[in-house]
Amino acid sequence: MTDLVLTTFDWVPKMVRGVVRDLRLRWALEEAELPYRVESVPFRDRGAEHFAHQPFGQVPWLTDGDQSIFETGAILLHLGGLSAKLMPTDARRRSESVEWMFAALNSVEMASLPWTMFKFMRMKGDTPEGKWFDSFVTLRLQRMEPVLAKGEWLAGTFSVADILMADVLRVVDRFEGLADYPACRAYVARATARPAFTKAHADQMAHFARGDAANPT
Repeated sequence: MTDLVLTTFDWVPKMVRGVVRDLRLRWALEEAELPYRVESVPFRDRGAEHFAHQPFGQVPWLTDGDQSIFETGAILLHLGGLSAKLMPTDARRRSESVEWMFAALNSVEMASLPWTMFKFMRMKGDTPEGKWFDSFVTLRLQRMEPVLAKGEWLAGTFSVADILMADVLRVVDRFEGLADYPACRAYVARATARPAFTKAHADQMAHFARGDAANPT
């Protein structure tokens, strides 16, 4: 198998370390035990080659042979096709995994991302905007709570759907957003206790720390 190449930034500010989305791909690659290496592009100077791979100037992207793929959902779907550890082989379970991948990105993260950005920027929560963000993420968490109370993983066995959903909910939990949702919180704890997540997280933190000397803040 051709080595997979994961490309991320050479450095990011400390406040966003641990949430940059190359973590999702590191996690999946570690779960599947697929051979890969990590390459970097400058955080501060995003050139034409960067935009050729990622038209929005973001990270990550994955190179598999002569194929370059951007967007974490698309990359995880690609990786799911390479390993049964990431995607069920049973047709029904595979379909469930795919639908929960899209739900994580298009339903849950759609609500959680503006809410977490609000928290990151330490904006006041007692404004009409803050209350609206709270109500939006609350609605999604209320729907996820009974789903996650039913079983250990979304598609029967651990899959890329759980990598996406757990990572989305993990950031909400960072700001105590899961305090009233014990099934959601237990799900995140279960997922992030996996050795593959622990290694992926440590590797990302170490990767960005290596860039500190060249990027004074």
